[in-house]
Order: sequence, then structure tokens, then C-alpha cells
Amino acid sequence: MQFQSRDPRYRITASDSFDLTFPLSPEYNQLAVTVQPDGFVSLYGAGEAKVEGLTVPELTDKIREAYGKILHDPIVSIVLKDFNKPYFIADGQVGHPGKYDLRADTTLSEAVAIAGGFTEDAKHSQVLLIHRVGGQYVSSQVFDVKKMEAMKNMSEDPLVRPGDAIFVPKSTLSKVKGFLPSSNIGGYAPIK
Repeated sequence: MQFQSRDPRYRITASDSFDLTFPLSPEYNQLAVTVQPDGFVSLYGAGEAKVEGLTVPELTDKIREAYGKILHDPIVSIVLKDFNKPYFIADGQVGHPGKYDLRADTTLSEAVAIAGGFTEDAKHSQVLLIHRVGGQYVSSQVFDVKKMEAMKNMSEDPLVRPGDAIFVPKSTLSKVKGFLPSSNIGGYAPIK
């Protein structure tokens, strides 16, 4: 298994776009170069280049190399314009399940709050945080958010990383409450 670096650089993906400028050769400038679904971009006068998976410094080197065949020691500037923004996914017993932008350091309890908080059926003591580790590996941990909040000790509240998923399961009571005796009829009836 390969470990991720502590501060990984953003890697170019399909549908990202960037501005490509040449301060000394503006005739080669391209605005909004879009990475195609196959990972390639078309470069004026230099053909196509596969750029998916590269960091911006690696992309700069690749483009300098491509234009090095027609320009002497080209100076290149790249500015990302549209790219996959960091996100997390909240699912299960939260107010508004879905995909959310991750704009700053966010803890697990903050992410649950962003997703609308716990529903009345939520099992606060078994919140699952799923991290993607590389392309095919996942790591998951269960957190007792109820205990953290009750003890007012949020030091163990983990940071949510880009691409993480949070799952809040149903509580046991919510699974059986439809079969509990109803005070209105004196028997068993579904509670709505």
C-alpha cells in the first residue's frame, strides 16, 4: 500500500480548464483550455498532450516540453480556471443528505451540521467517517459524536478530508418505534 503525501497537490482531471499564456509569444496563448474526457488537451501548434493526473508544476513542464520543439526555452504561465473543488458527502440520517463543498478545515460534527444536523432517527453514537486512501483503498472509523458533545470534548472530532463520506445510521429505537404500543388505542399500531 502506498501512503498519501501530507500536503498533496491538486491533480488535473477531465473537464478541468486552465488559461495558458506565453508572455514572450502571445500568439500561442489559449484561454480556457479544457481537458477532454480522455485526459488530453489540444495545444495550438504543438498537437495534443495527455495532462490528466498531473499537478500544475508537472503540467507546466509538460507544456514547456511540447512547445520546446517550436519555441526556444518557452516561458509558460498556467492558471487553473475550473476544476473539481474539494467536497464531502453526507448520507443517512442527516437533515439534507448530499454532496457539499469543503472550503476550509471542517470537523466531522461541523460537516454533520452543514448537512442539516442529525434527524430524530439518527444514531449519534455510531457516525461512520469513510476516507478514500488512494484509488482502491478505503479506511473507515466509527465516532461517538453524542459522547463528544455530552462531554464537551471536541478534541477527538476528526477533520473531514476532500472526498470523505459521512454516514449516520438509524437508531435502534427508530427501527422499532412503529411497533411500540400506541396510547391512543391501547394496542399496537404504526406510529406516523
